[in-house]
Amino acid sequence: MCTAVNFQTGSHHFFGRNLDLEISYGEQVVVTPRNYPFHFRQVAPLTHHYALIGMGIVVDNYPLYFDATNEKGLSMAGLNYPGNADYKALATDKANVTPFEFIPWVLGQAASIAEAKQLLTKLNLVKINFSDDLPLSPLHWLIGDTHSATSLVVECDKDGLHVYDNPVGVLTNNPSFDKQLFNLNNYRSVSPRVQENSFQPATALNDYSRGLGSHFLPGGMDSMSRFVKVAFTKLNAPHSATPLEQVTDFFHILHSVEQPKNLDEVAPNQFEYTIYSSCVDADQGIYYYTTYTNNQINAVKLHNVDLDQAKLTTYALADQQTVNYQN
Repeated sequence: MCTAVNFQTGSHHFFGRNLDLEISYGEQVVVTPRNYPFHFRQVAPLTHHYALIGMGIVVDNYPLYFDATNEKGLSMAGLNYPGNADYKALATDKANVTPFEFIPWVLGQAASIAEAKQLLTKLNLVKINFSDDLPLSPLHWLIGDTHSATSLVVECDKDGLHVYDNPVGVLTNNPSFDKQLFNLNNYRSVSPRVQENSFQPATALNDYSRGLGSHFLPGGMDSMSRFVKVAFTKLNAPHSATPLEQVTDFFHILHSVEQPKNLDEVAPNQFEYTIYSSCVDADQGIYYYTTYTNNQINAVKLHNVDLDQAKLTTYALADQQTVNYQN
């Protein structure tokens, strides 16, 4: 499963995610420049578009993004949504976009959530696989941008396409977003502060430990627990002064729901774990990441690449642990 976060702090906007899977697909940081031609299966190609940076794999010279940000600061992440995602047949009056094309189709031509919403009014997510070897994944998406503290969730269910305004700026997996958001009502008494005794004020009940305000915060690996935990962590996160401090804060938000190995068995002797965590400074176009085997924060700068060329630029992940020996 996965967790994604949209975080506005001071004058900076950050967006990122945990990718939680049982296997790695050879992820890379991929930069798509403005003149790389995006050819789509059913809609017109984008031969010139906004430049993108994000994490994904490249197959047949085509970037399959797990998450990405464009040069205008609009960001997207696709998260697992099994049993609910329902892709459609072709529709003559819609823009027929396949899910693996969805991120570049939006980020290539939209500079803000407002512009993304306009594109979504004509969207039909169609059931066309990338290839016989790469069938579609059941996904839903989080979208955020530098111009707004709010974000969007896009879900294609059996009853059609749903676009939700997301006031908490987080997304995990099942159930659908409206149910995840409603579930937060069950945790309205959770707090980072010590609570007064409302059980029965005349009964002496002691604060025997620090952190009792968050005593009923869930801590499981399941998606509903992670949604509550990461929403609580993000909404109570500090708003630090400098971009580097803010990046550090963002990784602490993501790492509050990261998955260590051997705690979430998805098949016999196969365990899901957090393969990477990402944080993009959407204002500066800097893509930061950590991996399961390397806690050090690494970074790739979008604007240090020639963005007017026509070929992809990829960066292999620095996934070997780096230790700072001080003596």
